[in-house]
Amino acid sequence: MFLFRNRSKRTTHGPQRIVILGGGFAGVYAGLRLEKTLARDPDIEIVLVSRENFLLFTPMLHEVVTGELAPTDIVNSLHKLLRRVDLFLGEVESIDLAGRSVTVSHGDGHHRHELPFDHLVLALGASTNFFSLPGVQERALTMKSLGDALHLRNHIIKNLEEADFECCADRRQSLLTIVVAGAGFAGVETIGGLNDFIRESLKFYPHLKEEMLRFVLVDAGPAILPELSPKLGAYAQKKLARRGIEIMLNTRVESVSDRGVELSNGTTIKTNTLIWTGGNAPHPLLTTLPCQKEHGRPLVNEFLEVPEWPGVWAAGDCAAIRDPRTAKLYPPTAQHALREGKVLARNLRAAICGGTKKPFSIPCLASLQRSESGPVLPVSSA
Repeated sequence: MFLFRNRSKRTTHGPQRIVILGGGFAGVYAGLRLEKTLARDPDIEIVLVSRENFLLFTPMLHEVVTGELAPTDIVNSLHKLLRRVDLFLGEVESIDLAGRSVTVSHGDGHHRHELPFDHLVLALGASTNFFSLPGVQERALTMKSLGDALHLRNHIIKNLEEADFECCADRRQSLLTIVVAGAGFAGVETIGGLNDFIRESLKFYPHLKEEMLRFVLVDAGPAILPELSPKLGAYAQKKLARRGIEIMLNTRVESVSDRGVELSNGTTIKTNTLIWTGGNAPHPLLTTLPCQKEHGRPLVNEFLEVPEWPGVWAAGDCAAIRDPRTAKLYPPTAQHALREGKVLARNLRAAICGGTKKPFSIPCLASLQRSESGPVLPVSSA
């Protein structure tokens, strides 16, 4: 059970409290680094606030959909990862930067606590952006959580079972057509995994043939995988096309209805499966923060500090971080977030204990993948 060591307002006599908001890659990797450093100091208290009691390895969600991995294969228990960092399982209700406190709640009754801080780490992640498109939020399937992955898997299997009935021949087009909106990592990995999974499953359905299947990847941009170099993106696009996946670029989803998915190019795709990976929106609480923002996220300096508020830090989807080489914002990917969390923790320690802060920078993606080991791989269930 989580216990606050000091629920009163901060004083110069009590332990310093570091509050990390968010149990994703940025927040957890900041916590892991602090676990080995500041968390050993009895005069420093570190609290991580998370909705779930596990770190979800989101890049592998599509493998849960296809059955290649079990749900417990892609989670790590926060209780096992963080032994010295206090874990508060609940929701963040509000953030008061001027008052240097956060209101958090837990349980079905939303029992509230006020959690004062000396240092605050914003790592709340992002929410799905449906762009207020008609029918999309109500009808689209998302890929953000374990629940999303299991729901999508059940939906696909249900469609296959239904389509195998001869009396449902007139509905097969809708049941066997998959549309994925968004050609970033999540969208490409999802449609690639589903393409293989469904084609391999046809041997169990005697009335279904490969020519009945249709897979469509839609994106408003001019290329898939914009996070990669144009050469790598073009290579991936060629591979997807060879596997029978249609790719519609410079095309937006306009609406979703019983008729199907209506696109900006004037076509309507008859389907009951639209998977939405088309965009993220900043966490709603970020709109309440009185600081400079870009694309709705706090703009941080090279040390991942929010300059207007000493002691406030941000990383991952909650931070707008400029690449010093290009002046562009770093993309909100897991590889960036976990490295931001590590650098943030190092700089936070320097701010408290004295020392030189390290500017955040990251090599190109290809060099990054060759030179550094990846994230902590999921090995245990929550």
